Amino acid sequence: MAPAKSLHQLTAQLITPENFQPYGQVIAASTDGKAYDHTDAQLVLNNGIPRFYIMRLHRRGRKFHTITRHLQCTQCLGSLAGKEWLLAVAPPSSAPQPEIDKIAAFRIPGDRFIKLEVGTWHAGPYFEHEFVDFYNLELSDTNINDHDTYNFRQQANLEWEIV
Repeated sequence: MAPAKSLHQLTAQLITPENFQPYGQVIAASTDGKAYDHTDAQLVLNNGIPRFYIMRLHRRGRKFHTITRHLQCTQCLGSLAGKEWLLAVAPPSSAPQPEIDKIAAFRIPGDRFIKLEVGTWHAGPYFEHEFVDFYNLELSDTNINDHDTYNFRQQANLEWEIV
């Protein structure tokens, strides 16, 4: 008989540039004509053909058991129509799995987007809406050739819930 899986709860904190810094950047609106600086998304898209698209996701809930990273590029995500969403992350690492004690969850208002650093582990987007359209900037083959996923359920009999 398999042991019961453990459910860990993550409290989502409101995202800020400071608390999200270990994982990437938070990008908010700026004045038109502002000069490029460190507050703009610092992108790594030179390892292939960039792909910018809108993905529609349907009700995702708040539970997950897998987490993914991309080692060839940064990734930008943001919701359309101002809808709030949730994301779980762990800092980039050279290990084949994320550091469990460093996993954090964030509540992301619909008026900003995030840029994930190369190698940042991420699970989501999650939300309670019927559906949310997200813009996504990554490489054209990210989901084929640069999709390293760790399965907590298989490896540690563990699931997560963002609260």
